Amino acid sequence: MSISYKDSGVDKEEGYRSVAKIKERVKATYNKNVMNELGSFGALYKLGEYKKPILVSGTDGVGTKLKVAFETNKYDTVGIDCVAMCVNDILCHGAQPLFFLDYLACGKLDSNVSSEIIKGVVEGCLQGDSALVGGETAEMPGFYADGEYDIAGFAVGVVEEEKMVNGSKVQEGDVIVAIPSSGAHSNGFSLLRKLFTNFNEEFNGKTIGEHLLTPTKIYVKPIQKIMEKVQVNGMAHITGGGLIENVPRTIPDGLCANIEKAKVKVHPLFKHEAFSKVPEEEMWGTFNMGVGFVVIVNKNDVKTVIDILAENGEEAYELGTIVKGDKKINLY
Repeated sequence: MSISYKDSGVDKEEGYRSVAKIKERVKATYNKNVMNELGSFGALYKLGEYKKPILVSGTDGVGTKLKVAFETNKYDTVGIDCVAMCVNDILCHGAQPLFFLDYLACGKLDSNVSSEIIKGVVEGCLQGDSALVGGETAEMPGFYADGEYDIAGFAVGVVEEEKMVNGSKVQEGDVIVAIPSSGAHSNGFSLLRKLFTNFNEEFNGKTIGEHLLTPTKIYVKPIQKIMEKVQVNGMAHITGGGLIENVPRTIPDGLCANIEKAKVKVHPLFKHEAFSKVPEEEMWGTFNMGVGFVVIVNKNDVKTVIDILAENGEEAYELGTIVKGDKKINLY
């Protein structure tokens, strides 16, 4: 009796169909530096002309936000989240994202679902000004349940050494500027799924499912516009751990980010009554609360920064200041 790969749970033909469905979309992210075609063994990318280039890389996934996608049968936004979590991180060092690779794993491949997920990855790459140069789709029967997927990504960017942002230039008197989030982004979903069990519940004109699946905002293009005009001393992507854990990552020893909670423009989602079950300290230490990204600049540059962000559709505002102190953040 013979047995095939398909008999063991892996359908190669479905994999070929998946590639065919995404091929033209992926090419839309290519630029003149991409040298490979989809299906190459490795991704080829010309670095271009730099004096002292520093490569900046980052990797991340979407976490249990995927569970919401499974339960609502909406898959076209989680790919954006995957890109966002990677490119926003490397952006914190002033890096221009160059390229992105994804890893998609599942129990049984459905080319319609996988192509929807990659559609989101493509959209994220377009928003993040990066090329989708490759990836891997792994069908793993018996390891993942049928209908469940996991996705992770890897981004590489570049910055001139003299323009690299690492927080070392942050000084007393600098101002912290907040850029709003689009919602929960991709963090705290293990708790969010405990708080919200009915994704069809209506809230503020949308279902809870739609609120939770709102993709993570990608800040690459507006931040690059700022860096063309202003010296940015520090940046932080507000992910898991909220302001409390992420702002200190760009603050030098001996300085402190002084932030009043009252100044934070809390995203409407976090005003849902379900959050009344969560202690205030837990809220601020888990969620972004409406702040997706912060930049730290000299006080004389604040108006310029806010104006540039307004021109790029972002309603940024002053969040706090840098003072002397050993705590690195004082959120009160």
